[in-house]
Amino acid sequence: MTSILKTAVLAGGFVLSAVSAQAASETLKTVQERGALNCPGHTGSYLGFAEVDDKGNWKGLDVDLCRAVATAIFGDPSALKIIPLSWAQRWPSLQSGDVDIIIKASGGTLSRDTELGLQFSNSYYLGTTKVMAHKELGLTSLADADGGTICIPAGASQERQVASYAERLGITLETVAIEKTEELEDAYFSGRCDLYAQWGPVLAIARSVSENPDEHVLLDDVLAVEPEVMIVRQGDDEWLDIANWTLSVLLFAEQEGVTSENVDEMKANPPSNEVAKMLGATPGMGTPLGLPDDWAYNVIKKVGNYSEIFERSLGQDSPYKMPRELTALWNQGGVLFPFVID
Repeated sequence: MTSILKTAVLAGGFVLSAVSAQAASETLKTVQERGALNCPGHTGSYLGFAEVDDKGNWKGLDVDLCRAVATAIFGDPSALKIIPLSWAQRWPSLQSGDVDIIIKASGGTLSRDTELGLQFSNSYYLGTTKVMAHKELGLTSLADADGGTICIPAGASQERQVASYAERLGITLETVAIEKTEELEDAYFSGRCDLYAQWGPVLAIARSVSENPDEHVLLDDVLAVEPEVMIVRQGDDEWLDIANWTLSVLLFAEQEGVTSENVDEMKANPPSNEVAKMLGATPGMGTPLGLPDDWAYNVIKKVGNYSEIFERSLGQDSPYKMPRELTALWNQGGVLFPFVID
C-alpha cells in the first residue's frame, strides 16, 4: 500500500512538473513581453502562401498560420509583425531571435534538425517538387532535357533535389539559381531557362497566372515529396507544443464542422466534450500551454478553421482555385489529421 501511495505521489508530482514546464516556455515569455509575434514573410510575394500588396498588407496560407499562432497567444491576429526574409535568412533569423517561428513553406530535414538545431511541428501542407517546361520543347519527362538549363530558387531545398534527381537520371542540367521568386519566374518565362523546378503548388500558380498558360507544361516527374512544417529552435518544447496545438485546433475544428461563423453557437451548445474543451466551454485547454482557456475559440472566431484558411489563400475563394488533394483531412482523401483533445 505504501509502495502504491509513493508511486501515486511520484506520478502526481510528475504531472504537476509537466504542467509547470509546459507553462514556462521562454519563447512564449519573450513574445508576450514584446506584445507581438515575429513571423517571416518573403522578399516579394510567394503567391498563395505569403503575398504583400503595395500598401504592405500580407495574406496567404503561411501568413494566416502566423496569425493563428498570434491569436492563440494574444487573442488578436493583428498582434503580429511580418519580417520579410530571403530563403537563406530563415535560419540565422530564427537562431538569433529576430523571428520566433518559421512558417515559410519550409520542410523538416535531417541537417536542419541535427546541424542547425531546429525542430519541427506536424505537417501543415504536403507538396511535391516538380518541373515546368516550355511546351515548344516537346519534353515529356526530365530525362529528355539533358543539357538544358533549369531555373531553381537559390538557398532552397530544390537545389539539392534537382541535383539528386538529375544524377539518378544520368543527365546534366545547367542550373540558374535566383533568390527572389518574381525574378526567378521572369527568368523562366522570358526564355532564359528551358525548365523551372519549384514546389508544385507554386509552379501551378505561376503557370495559371502567366500570360500564356497553354505554352507551358508540368512534367510528370516528381523530384521529391516534402511535408511543410512550422520550425522552432530546439530546447523550447513548450513553444513547439503551442505551434502544434494551434495547427491541431485548425484541423480539429474543420473535422468537427466548427467554423468562424458558427463557433459561438458551437461554444454555447457543444456537440461533444472535445468541442466543449476546445472552445473553452469547459476548462483545461489553456493552462497546460500557458494560454487562456478560450485561446482556441479566439483562433477559430478570428482566423477560421484550416479549410477556411486554405480556401481563401489557395482554394476556391482565391484566384488560384487549387484543389486540396493530399492536403485534405484524413477522412476526405488527404493526409492531414488533428491530435486528440481529451
